[in-house]
Amino acid sequence: MDVARARHLVDQVVHLVAPGVDPGTLDPGAPLREQADLDALDVGEMAALLSDALHAPIPREDLHHLASIDSAVAYVAARLPDPR
Repeated sequence: MDVARARHLVDQVVHLVAPGVDPGTLDPGAPLREQADLDALDVGEMAALLSDALHAPIPREDLHHLASIDSAVAYVAARLPDPR
């Protein structure tokens, strides 16, 4: 599990979905939708971008894992492909 790589990826995706938001200024444990003013479509876009990066689908029932930076990082870190 590479938490630093996962955090970087999540930060990039948040920045792409909410360009006016600096992910570094967000409370990593607080709800991301409220902090970055994201709607359901934005969360879906985040899932699609993360899915592309992970080369694996993110099922709809897993979207709750994208609720905060911390939970998204943990979810992504557990699914990152081996860097070899």
